[in-house]
Amino acid sequence: MKLEQLSMFVTVAQVGSLSEASALLHKTQPAISQGIKQLENTLNFALFSRNGYRLELTSAGKTMFHKAMKLLDDAAQLKQVAHHIAQGNEVSITIAIEASFNLKGILPLLKNMQNQFSETQIIIRQEYITGAIEALLDGGADLCITPTMEFSAQEEKIEKHLLNSGSLINVASPLLLKRNPNLRQATDLLNEYQIIVQDSGTGSKNIEWGVQQGQRRWYVNDFPTKKMLIESAMGWGKLPGYLADEGIANNTLKMLSLSDVQNITPLKYYIIKKRGEVLGPVAEAVWEQFKNYQI
Repeated sequence: MKLEQLSMFVTVAQVGSLSEASALLHKTQPAISQGIKQLENTLNFALFSRNGYRLELTSAGKTMFHKAMKLLDDAAQLKQVAHHIAQGNEVSITIAIEASFNLKGILPLLKNMQNQFSETQIIIRQEYITGAIEALLDGGADLCITPTMEFSAQEEKIEKHLLNSGSLINVASPLLLKRNPNLRQATDLLNEYQIIVQDSGTGSKNIEWGVQQGQRRWYVNDFPTKKMLIESAMGWGKLPGYLADEGIANNTLKMLSLSDVQNITPLKYYIIKKRGEVLGPVAEAVWEQFKNYQI
């Protein structure tokens, strides 16, 4: 069974005659007829009923037609992928993104990447705190998006471009605030639990940003879980601005006004690549698109 034979079979089935198929495939009618007969001999059953003027599919032929269509589509896609790779394009690229970054702002760019580089797998790798910059520097990602505070010690190793600004906001639920009517300072919350997202990297090892001594704490692995626990009055903590604003709008969260800590932490997010590293064609194109993208 050959792809050329299947192509002949599918074309004849679609147009219903050898002459029309001959014109479409730029092959002689005898060549097409012979190709279909060879396919039938291989399959050991007839694909067409040859009793009338037009070639009609047999019941077995109808089943084979749909299977052959899918196989030819898959073969065409395989050729496209092979051509894509042969030109030096990557099979996949990975973008590590620090989880406080709001992906909504770059959705148009991600859609464009999907359309433009359909043969390359784009892997979005979500990391926390120092995890995104570490993934880039360790070779686990081609590019990363992360806030400035997480890579200040790596400036000489990277090339960066500003994307947009964001923030982390101290929030708690109305119920927790009701439990603490005289709340003025973070020290007043020592007996409440602070909900903390764990670093997926090692850059904050033995360091806990924004956690006061003696504070009760719970650790989670993602912001949605942290938000759910805070909204359930199981603790308090910082959330990315877009998640905090969502809860504040729904009245499930309140912004804290604590006199002894920074309640809003401003962040600037950058797209980053390793300095001096030669990227593949797709990763380089994505890098250039991010550099020229305005959020």
